Amino acid sequence: MDEKEIYKLKFPIGEFEKPEIIDKAQIDTWVAILFDFPQQIEDITKNLSSKELNWKYRPGGWTVKQVVHHCSDSHMNSLIRFKLTLTEDKPTIRPYFEDRWAELPDSLDEDVSNTLLLLKGIHAKLVFVIQNMKAADFSKQYVHPEHGTTFSLDEVVGIYAWHSQHHLAHVRQALEAKGKY
Repeated sequence: MDEKEIYKLKFPIGEFEKPEIIDKAQIDTWVAILFDFPQQIEDITKNLSSKELNWKYRPGGWTVKQVVHHCSDSHMNSLIRFKLTLTEDKPTIRPYFEDRWAELPDSLDEDVSNTLLLLKGIHAKLVFVIQNMKAADFSKQYVHPEHGTTFSLDEVVGIYAWHSQHHLAHVRQALEAKGKY
């Protein structure tokens, strides 16, 4: 498998690209993605067998169940980062080792039902927070020490909408590959 094929498997929808202008219409589009994601991931995973939940989306990648658990973990952190940024002055957020989290027992559990419930709650709360932000709130920033840069909340809405679609594409990819990886 060449580098282009590996890249396409790793980033099936491409990498996130921040638009030059992030307006209300763009935010609304991203919020709709965030709103729909929990139901989409549940619909695609609810009838999977144990075997299918253990299929990988690429060589060296995570299993379907790890992707689902990761989305819950990641988006839980996102909600916390939003709230920190809305209540503090340019906070430095706490990164985490997502690869290590993906190996914890809860991320290896084949019962994803509680994770899907958590994801629904997290997204309902995140969407509610975003929809009730004032226009000036979207320019508030946090510092991400792992990247050595700041992120504004308007950009972060887009990152997590992209992240949702990115991992939904991974699950679809794993199912299409039928255990090939």
